[in-house]
Amino acid sequence: MSNFIVGLTGGIGSGKTTVANQFATLGVQLVDADVVAREVVAPGTAALNVISSHFGTGILLADGSLNRALLRKKVFSNPSDKQWLNQLLHPLIREQMLQQLAAATSPYVLLVAPLLLENGLQTLVDQLLVVDVSPETQLQRTTERDKVPASQVEAIMASQCSREQRHAAATQLLDNDLPLQSLPERVAALHQIYSALAAEKLAKSPT
Repeated sequence: MSNFIVGLTGGIGSGKTTVANQFATLGVQLVDADVVAREVVAPGTAALNVISSHFGTGILLADGSLNRALLRKKVFSNPSDKQWLNQLLHPLIREQMLQQLAAATSPYVLLVAPLLLENGLQTLVDQLLVVDVSPETQLQRTTERDKVPASQVEAIMASQCSREQRHAAATQLLDNDLPLQSLPERVAALHQIYSALAAEKLAKSPT
């Protein structure tokens, strides 16, 4: 298993997935909190049954899967529903992420989590890479990508950690306002740093 975990986070629209995929091309295994969050509510899971009991079967799509857009709309407008859902899902997501991190075999593993800081997951990581862009870039990218009004994106941004909080927590910052063609080179440089730190930690750990 990997004994070295690099956390990767950033605000909405910062380009976390693009950066994570670049690490993946270098052979780094990813544990993605968004993917895990979908897995724990897949059709047939206990969590999905509990959610449909709570909100009614109207929360499901015709194929029996969760209507994530409708659920997001419901909890965003109702704090008590949001709290209930978080209490149900966060322990399940955390447990699944820990299992996947423990099973990773690359020299280090990347934990990709949009709400890494908000959910206190920084305690799990050895290094924290923050993908950083300006608020203007976040707004433009997300409205274009998700075809949603700016007010909705601004509300999501306001619910996340501030840019200053992410900067303060980061061990490395990756400026994703820079041209995309420079990204592979900058990720490769970070990969060298993390590989060296992982090897150093492994050498120090008891056999």
